Amino acid sequence: MKWNCSREGGALVHRVNDRLMKKITVVVVDDSALIRRLLTEIINGEPDMQALGAAPDPLVAREMIRSLNPDVLTLDVEMPKMDGLDFLERLMRLRPMPVVMVSSLTERGSDITLRALELGAIDYVAKPKIDIAHGMHDYAAEIAEKIRTAAAARPRPPAAVAPAPHAERALPALANRSVSTEKLIIVGASTGGTEAIKEFLMDMPPDCPGILITQHMPETFTKSFAARLDSLCRIAVKEAEHAERVLPGHAYIAPGHSHLLLKRSGANYMTQLSEAAPVNRHRPSVDVLFRSAAEYAGRNAVGVIFTGMGKDGAMGMLAMKQAGAYNFAQDEASCVVFGMPKEAIAAGATDEVLPLRDMAQGVMRRLHSLGARAIRV
Repeated sequence: MKWNCSREGGALVHRVNDRLMKKITVVVVDDSALIRRLLTEIINGEPDMQALGAAPDPLVAREMIRSLNPDVLTLDVEMPKMDGLDFLERLMRLRPMPVVMVSSLTERGSDITLRALELGAIDYVAKPKIDIAHGMHDYAAEIAEKIRTAAAARPRPPAAVAPAPHAERALPALANRSVSTEKLIIVGASTGGTEAIKEFLMDMPPDCPGILITQHMPETFTKSFAARLDSLCRIAVKEAEHAERVLPGHAYIAPGHSHLLLKRSGANYMTQLSEAAPVNRHRPSVDVLFRSAAEYAGRNAVGVIFTGMGKDGAMGMLAMKQAGAYNFAQDEASCVVFGMPKEAIAAGATDEVLPLRDMAQGVMRRLHSLGARAIRV
């Protein structure tokens, strides 16, 4: 048999092959020659990635971005000629693109990185404190994963970076005050979650039920994250401690070194921290928090799963639903990465899917309905 391939058919095959073989292209920006070399080696060592170039400062990076048009940028925080945050802010305003920050594991580094996430960076990688050459290679898998996540993510437009007018849409207090002490809000998030959680908590009224949150984050970042939220919100926000009572009008962030679980002591909800092995490669894990809420809160819990890569939280949220909880997932359009919510929805674990801007209102609407029901009884 003789095959007769048309010119159009051959061109189509070439286009498909090009698409299948296309690598994620990256430009590295760091003032350290050692870090530039190590990141370039890590990126080029992955079969689906290519480092197009490395810039020692933002001015050189600007020209590289114009000429090379990379898919992803890795960006150091502190650099000469122009601060990394200033460069990021201008970049996201003029040419939004996926950016992975490379920051130091220090309190100052975590504060700056959180600001970078507010400005539109997709994710971050923490530099090792010591033995950088060896440590960076230990982080190779994490770096590659973050770059892949960034390449698939939606860069947020500048309008999404500006603070929302939360005072104009402040939610009303609960009509039945007992709802605040009987109910709990249980939240999980990963990539893009810091901004989602911030927007959600800034909308929460001071008398909302206690909120337990697991956000995938290194341990040096969670304390700064909680402190920043506490300064912005009408509720109190803190890094969770072991064996503290969960109070209305308070949000508790899982520390980066431990799983956060819910327990009960008599009539009170309590926190529990655990340094058990990672679950779904994470500690803290959303699944661990959600499963504990299923066990100890049951139908008194309202679950929320925000943007994030992977499937952590899907099975835990399903356990919550089976225990009587009412669950929300962030919709695809408002997610930076529609991974964790997608998995929870596919598992049948959710009751409502809402855009981020409507999530707090949806949760409080559900709680108001529970309060009205209790009053009627």
